[in-house]
Amino acid sequence: MFDLKKYRKKSPWILHYNAGSCNGCDIEILAALSPKYDLERFGVINTGNPKQSDIFLVTGPVTYRSRERLVELYTQMPSPKVVVAVGSCTCTGGVFREMYNVEDGIDRYIPVDVYIPGCAVTPELIIDGVVQALDILENKTKELEDAKKLYKKPTEKEGVLNLRDSALKVGEDEED
Repeated sequence: MFDLKKYRKKSPWILHYNAGSCNGCDIEILAALSPKYDLERFGVINTGNPKQSDIFLVTGPVTYRSRERLVELYTQMPSPKVVVAVGSCTCTGGVFREMYNVEDGIDRYIPVDVYIPGCAVTPELIIDGVVQALDILENKTKELEDAKKLYKKPTEKEGVLNLRDSALKVGEDEED
């Protein structure tokens, strides 16, 4: 039988957002998608729609003007999703840190799964970061797909089944 889950990992869609960088990392992301490195051969597609994206690539430090848009794009992406911080500016604020219009790295506002340091980041590091993001995406997908058990086995006392205490409480395992 055809196993769709096996191939799902290999075709993530990426949303790229520049939060206020110098465009050095943006150029390297485009180089990673170009024929020389050809990230698209792995099924990776750069899409402009957050509602169809799996991986969120962010470049640049968070500025006052980009903060609201960054959080809005993150919340529009469906779960499971992975955030990749590309470049030193995205990770810590970089050379723009403590400037009047910059609010440092993106992890103050959205959770980051993969950090790729460097100024500017090379396409090889971006590809390595996307591969790490694929592993994290696969693990998050498995966590979401695991069935949640709501009941435990009823207890039997003197030949009578007791169903009253069979509902599991939040965070309780069946062995408890």
